[in-house]
Amino acid sequence: MSVKEQLDQTKEGFIANAPAEAQSAIFQHIKEQLQSGIVFGLKEGDKAPNFTLANSLGERVNLYDELAKGPVVLTFYRGSWCPFCNVQLRAYQQLLPEIEKFGGQLIAVTPQSPDNSLSQKEKEELTFQVLSDSNGRVADSYQILFELPDYLQKVFTNSFGLDLTVFNASDRWVLPVPATFIIDKEGIVRRAHVNPDFMKRMESQEIIDQLKKL
Repeated sequence: MSVKEQLDQTKEGFIANAPAEAQSAIFQHIKEQLQSGIVFGLKEGDKAPNFTLANSLGERVNLYDELAKGPVVLTFYRGSWCPFCNVQLRAYQQLLPEIEKFGGQLIAVTPQSPDNSLSQKEKEELTFQVLSDSNGRVADSYQILFELPDYLQKVFTNSFGLDLTVFNASDRWVLPVPATFIIDKEGIVRRAHVNPDFMKRMESQEIIDQLKKL
């Protein structure tokens, strides 16, 4: 089953089970971002900003050190509380042998705290690096960071019992627009998938097709 098919199934479950007022607010926010005129994310041909972040064990990981070993599939996701993110991460975990076969590696960046990333890695049996960007600094440098409006903060708190400042160990209600960048060894973005509709993600085959060209 493709990533899109799995995400479509997840969307059906969300529509069937999430409170109506929560759905209304979430779809409203997606529409606002799509119609805002803001162009989110780096473009193909852009230089990927370097960064150093801690993984789930507290070890520091530097992007350019990793790029020295080969191309990187860099994906930004919202958190383990997001079922659409979990579908994507599980699909990419299954794809990992193919990514590595073509000399690449997978790095995921999330605003959630390292403790929550460690729990997610163990639960989902993820073997790639999951890095914590709790203040959104790296997401901001990739032009995908946004602040949740008050009405969405209330939905997260009241409908889902989720306080992002606690979950992310941050003092800000921020999230990244889900994005996946394929970056070559020179640090150039060769493929980018950035979509404010968080129910859509880069397809697995697209990743492999691009890595084959590098």
